[in-house]
Amino acid sequence: MHRFLFAAILTLTGFLAPAAQADGEKAGEFDYYVLALSWSPNWCEIEGDAKGSDQCDPRHDFGWTLHGLWPQFHRGWPSYCNTPEAPPRRSETAEMADIMGTPGLAWHQWKKHGTCSGLAAHAYLDLSRAAYDGVNRPQIFRKLDRAVTLPAALIEKAFLQANPQFDADSVTVTCRDHHIQEVRLCLSKDMQPVPCGRDVIKDCSLTDALFTPIR
Repeated sequence: MHRFLFAAILTLTGFLAPAAQADGEKAGEFDYYVLALSWSPNWCEIEGDAKGSDQCDPRHDFGWTLHGLWPQFHRGWPSYCNTPEAPPRRSETAEMADIMGTPGLAWHQWKKHGTCSGLAAHAYLDLSRAAYDGVNRPQIFRKLDRAVTLPAALIEKAFLQANPQFDADSVTVTCRDHHIQEVRLCLSKDMQPVPCGRDVIKDCSLTDALFTPIR
């Protein structure tokens, strides 16, 4: 009995960590954006090939693709927010496939993250493209002709050299299944680099992460 009462007091006074994700938040209430760039060949290796995704078809030469532009709190993130804005038209999501791989991803990103931006769907997609175009993606990774293992820190270093407006507190690299997964860059609402929150900034520490070439 006393144990349950103690836990309840801790929750009420804020000593227990809140859930990282909050569904159904009010649109437009967030602190900054996370721009997530995915290395497409690795995504295909881990997940996309098994799904038969068109993004992984050999006729494409996707490198760093836009996973999404995510509204973020300093701790945690909103998702699936209540918004009066209409969803994007099919033509609008189709236009994002050149940088996102598939129209379906653009639709999903709007539904989960874009609804929290407080923007109309077309404005959110336009802002996502502008954020993507505003980052220099190091060309050296497109020149690989075979799979390599490398330190995840090397990916971050390459992005920082190509984008001196960012610093180490604004960029993080993630891994999945021993592969380099994403580069995530933190941006203010007006698209200026800002420090990432503590639940975003933790870098992949692998020194032998797999990195596969463009097919």
